[in-house]
Amino acid sequence: MTLAERLRALYPEASGRSLKQWLAGGRVTVDGRPCRDGRLVLPPGAAVALGARPIAAPFPRGLERVHEDEAILVVMKPAGLLTIATEREQERTVHRLLREYLAPRGERPFIVHRLDRETSGLLVLAKSESAKRALQAQFEARSVERVYRALVAGRPARAEGTLESRLIEDRALRVRSGAGGRLAITRYRVLATRRGQSLLELTLGTGRRHQIRVQLAEAGWPIVGDLTHGGPPGPAGRMCLHATRLAFAHPGSGARVAFESAPPGDWV
Repeated sequence: MTLAERLRALYPEASGRSLKQWLAGGRVTVDGRPCRDGRLVLPPGAAVALGARPIAAPFPRGLERVHEDEAILVVMKPAGLLTIATEREQERTVHRLLREYLAPRGERPFIVHRLDRETSGLLVLAKSESAKRALQAQFEARSVERVYRALVAGRPARAEGTLESRLIEDRALRVRSGAGGRLAITRYRVLATRRGQSLLELTLGTGRRHQIRVQLAEAGWPIVGDLTHGGPPGPAGRMCLHATRLAFAHPGSGARVAFESAPPGDWV
């Protein structure tokens, strides 16, 4: 009999996911020694025990937990924090912080989509390979609702409209419009105007890198704080772009779920 089979016999009401988490978290012992391999063939008379649940790590400072369950983790990412590591920054990223938070429970985060370092707002991460695949399929099918708010310089002539362009990313990772680029679609709606600036609501039809920033700048309405694309300085040195709504089918239940986050109060 394998260790996994013995655990199923000892805890028939536990799910397969729970058994994997117990093993990964080092809670299962065989003859007093931790064992993480469910395929281990047990010797006759081996004593199998389940230890106490590990003390949960505190939620990372700087991140706001919006929702967490067995399949997903939704957080509010602040401006200035990378989603995932780059060659220049390996340590302080959303992925690294959440990996350390989940590790004591034998769980780990899976990146499904990203936000630019300068962009704040809602980010969903999966807690299993299957949940990751289910969410990524929705992003690829463009069935995920992603809504942003941006404070821009200038005032659109129309109260609402659609921006379409072909975006190219060069070897230096700069993004611009150009023939042969990938289609990018962003719908906008003007929410308010004041002192030569406009507050826009933006809904993504596609999810290209720097899509919103490039399209708004090329339309003549650069985002406040987006110095890279010609925007004026922003409050506290931040860029005024925030992922304010995220809605999708839950990878576990299939039910439609939606999460919202208001933009920082100092720029709206």
